[in-house]
Amino acid sequence: MQRRDFIRSTVAAASLGGLLAAEENAVRAASAPAPGASLVKDRVDGSSLQLSLAAYSFRRELSGKKPTMTLEGFVDYCAEQELQATELTEYYFRDKSPGYICSLRRRAYVNGLAISGSPLGNDFCHPPGPARDKQIAHVKAWIDVVALLGSQTIRVFAGKAKKGSSEAEALKLAIAGLKEVSEYAGKKGVLLAIENHGGITSTADQLLALVKGVDSPWLGVNLDTGNFHTDVYASLEKAAPYAVAVQVKVHIREGKKAAEEADFKRIASILKSAGYRGYVALEYEAKEDPLKAVPRYLGKLREALA
Repeated sequence: MQRRDFIRSTVAAASLGGLLAAEENAVRAASAPAPGASLVKDRVDGSSLQLSLAAYSFRRELSGKKPTMTLEGFVDYCAEQELQATELTEYYFRDKSPGYICSLRRRAYVNGLAISGSPLGNDFCHPPGPARDKQIAHVKAWIDVVALLGSQTIRVFAGKAKKGSSEAEALKLAIAGLKEVSEYAGKKGVLLAIENHGGITSTADQLLALVKGVDSPWLGVNLDTGNFHTDVYASLEKAAPYAVAVQVKVHIREGKKAAEEADFKRIASILKSAGYRGYVALEYEAKEDPLKAVPRYLGKLREALA
């Protein structure tokens, strides 16, 4: 009897252990993010896509010795197009004084516009020295401006490997630079968004190696839909769960093939499946006059995001 009781108790314990293990695995599976779900820390489930417009769309009008448009005029244009936000690129600021920055912030506010992003250009792949110090100082200075401006994100670049330097060395340099400026941005309450922009961010795997290498809650992806040229839509799907900002181009190009019009509805579906919450900025780069083309493409993108 004692032997039978021992066997029964052993079998029961084993069965209970199996049930508990199965239950634990089920809990883990339930709490793990679904394939494609957002991997941005603290982001709740679901998706919310709001429309913005990049000032870069009017780069010819905003730059040169005699610009035909000001950033104030661009903000007004975004309001006239009934957008939710405006993206103000660093290149076109005629003044970076606190007074001017606050006036731009007010102009966006009274027109019902958030400032979805404030992109700038930089390169963190320089080796230690004056050139690298200048790049880091430039990004930190812009973080200070953006904190006052009230922009939600800053688009940053990683850069390209310099002559005589390997991609692995460039990756280490970029990660170190991004870690430093991400820590600084966090103290100012500003999100940095690294863009897939050629060089060591040409592919989704390269881009995510940077994001994971930096491992900061203040750094995510600025997903540019026109800058992947290999398995374009699959690459967008891989990077989208890490996105904190999105720029949509009107064309895509697969490898050496001719550029073709982007599938806005497919892009919107990818963003929704990835649990993206945030602004989607049209960044118009085609040849047609933006004053004619931008309203048309905004209409198409608005329909796709709905």
